[in-house]
Amino acid sequence: MLQDLGVTLPVVAAPMAGGPSTPELVVAARQAGGLGFLAAGYKTADQLAAQVAAVRQETDVFGVNVFAPNPEPVVRAEYADYARKLADIMSPLGVDVLGILPREDDDAWEAKLQLLLDDPVPVVSLTFGLPPEAAIEQLREKGTVVLQTVTSLDEARQAAAAGVDGLVVQGSAAGGHSATFTPRFASAETVLTEVVREIRAGVELPLWAAGGIAAAGDVRAALDAGAEAVAVGSVLLRSPESGTSATTRAGIAHGIEHGLETTVTRAFSGRPARGIRNEFIEWFDAEAPVGYPAVHHLTSPLRKAAADRGLFEHVNLWAGTGYAAGTEETAADVLRRLAR
Repeated sequence: MLQDLGVTLPVVAAPMAGGPSTPELVVAARQAGGLGFLAAGYKTADQLAAQVAAVRQETDVFGVNVFAPNPEPVVRAEYADYARKLADIMSPLGVDVLGILPREDDDAWEAKLQLLLDDPVPVVSLTFGLPPEAAIEQLREKGTVVLQTVTSLDEARQAAAAGVDGLVVQGSAAGGHSATFTPRFASAETVLTEVVREIRAGVELPLWAAGGIAAAGDVRAALDAGAEAVAVGSVLLRSPESGTSATTRAGIAHGIEHGLETTVTRAFSGRPARGIRNEFIEWFDAEAPVGYPAVHHLTSPLRKAAADRGLFEHVNLWAGTGYAAGTEETAADVLRRLAR
């Protein structure tokens, strides 16, 4: 797939929703000979359109990642109980958590899909679940290469049957949200190369590997296991082109300095996601209900208020297990070094 796109570097700049993925990061990846992704998650269709236009001023080779609709409704009583616990401990931030009603939405899926049909991009990757097969076919009819993020052989087979062009195989070491189709159940700890080999043996589609890749040896291992490329995110978080906030950068630096591990938690969003362990996770991990995106919308104002105050102990520091290998090099230098 990469060769067909004119991409020579087998290391892709993965999409990172919430700020880190910027047009500048996407362009930097392309200038290194690779491929970069914009992250549509949490943006409006108009915001996404503006970023697509910005990238197109520099390159026509890029991708867009979209959250496929796969909501996990929250139990209202559990939501209310969690809100009370958040209010009790996080009251100094001045956010009326108890006034935030449960919000169940699909991240403007229809509007973003229509944008990508009206203004097609070279690659679209999907995560969180499979969209309707008609949507996949519509994108492919526009000439878009459609990828599906999967975490298991069963998900890979479902995606292949739905008609996608390729798979992004995500291991459990990946930072940020797990792409699992079944977020209500605990995600299994997996070794990326083993999952790639299993899916390679069971599905005849091109594979990209993602999760915990921090060094050139990790890239080689994934390629040897059957992937044609890898996708990296956490090692780019500190690059100058990344939109990572100052508070998150400080939290990452703190984590590296003190050797902090990452962990999978539902505390911030109600969906399993890997981040650097901090006070918020310690306080609320065991209390958080399953429920995405309702829990995400509940904690979002708290996280914003904490970020504005520079309180990295109270924000989601999404990062994979290899985050400490991230440097302040340019994104192009990081990608070339990994591909070496």
